[in-house]
Amino acid sequence: MENINIVRRWTRREFLRAGSLAALAAAVGPGLAACAKNPVTGESQFMLVSEKEEISLDKQASPRQLSTDYGPIRDMEVNDYVSGVGTSLSGVSHRPDMPYNFHVVNANYVNAYAFPGGTIACTRGILLELDSEAELAGLLGHEIGHVNARHTAARMSSQLLISGLVGVGGAVVGAKYGNTWAALAGGLGGFGASMLLASYSRDDERQADSLGMEYMTKAGYNPDGMVELMDMLNDQHDSEPSALEVMFATHPMSSERLATARKSILNKYAGTGEFPLYRERFMDNTASLRKIAPAVEDLQKAEKLMGEKKYGQAETLVGSALKKAPGDYAGLLIMSKCYVAQEKYDEALPYAEKARAVYPGEPQAMQLGGLLQIKSGKYEAAYEDFKEYDKALPGDPYAAFYKGYSQEGMGHVDQAAREYVKFLKQVNQGEQAKHAYYRLVEWGYIQGEAGHAADPLFPEA
Repeated sequence: MENINIVRRWTRREFLRAGSLAALAAAVGPGLAACAKNPVTGESQFMLVSEKEEISLDKQASPRQLSTDYGPIRDMEVNDYVSGVGTSLSGVSHRPDMPYNFHVVNANYVNAYAFPGGTIACTRGILLELDSEAELAGLLGHEIGHVNARHTAARMSSQLLISGLVGVGGAVVGAKYGNTWAALAGGLGGFGASMLLASYSRDDERQADSLGMEYMTKAGYNPDGMVELMDMLNDQHDSEPSALEVMFATHPMSSERLATARKSILNKYAGTGEFPLYRERFMDNTASLRKIAPAVEDLQKAEKLMGEKKYGQAETLVGSALKKAPGDYAGLLIMSKCYVAQEKYDEALPYAEKARAVYPGEPQAMQLGGLLQIKSGKYEAAYEDFKEYDKALPGDPYAAFYKGYSQEGMGHVDQAAREYVKFLKQVNQGEQAKHAYYRLVEWGYIQGEAGHAADPLFPEA
């Protein structure tokens, strides 16, 4: 048997310990700082995460979240427009030298979020609800405020040593699409993002509001845009609470925040009433996106129905959306997921493959396609999908598992064992970890008790 760099057989306890240490090392990193000066207040604060580590964590986690949200929209004019607005705001912020980057993602739900190193995204769902560039500036200014006040780093510092990194891929997908799809997804995607995108406190939100208004007025925008943004979100939440479920979970809204913003306009920003809102400019620059608004609305309703396990109704709505926007990447993948949830795997695969064709290089289609290829017994094709996925989105330990699973399916035991070892050094829980561990025991690579794991793709099927 070919040597796979295991000099002796490992016990189960050693594998578990190796996985725990890897997670802790990834979470903590080298050289923690004990305190730092807050860039907004100038005051010293308890801080276990340095600016360098904020940027490193961002680079690690943000690409996975962007892919979870179906990647940046392919309309570069809209992306460039939003990025230009964001850049004008970040340039007048307290941390202008952070490596900011701004994206409109293909997700249909209404939300915006910021990673600690300056990656900021808004969904196409929320962009379609805005009415002016000043509202967009309020939205992006608020997210830039979170980065500048180091809200995520402060929260991580208080939680880091007691919680560690936790992935969200399976949990988020499970909440949206039910247990079968959660089992399929396993831990793919969302690597470590839960800690970075957890809910802000009300105090954090108030400060981000204040900073957002400061930055937008410095950049020449009418702060009424922030009030109009809050009005829109509150009105939508009252009329359709589920549409803003994620937004309000991560960004708790209150009537007090809206009242504070209005009061600030009357007092602190009393001289800004003549600043422009840029409504026409916003409409001109987002016209191409608004053309597919009916398709996005269908997809929003379909995803809600999928969350309620009404897959037949959801399938009809996704079909309607794809008639209005035939090459929509998110729509194609949502249809594939809808078929997966109904265990119609042969019907799911063509939609995943078409999604990959219309958005080459975006990892989620590679990921889903690879899983469906495994389900179809096409292990060689699955391996190629996961190899490309690993190149496009490196660092996801589950890519190693599925490459190993594909190699196992092709009868390549040594290659499969190599991948399973890589995987188990990072992950030691779940059906995938059980499968990998028991295979390594069975093949004689580690010492332990024989056992049985459920199907690591579809443990409930």
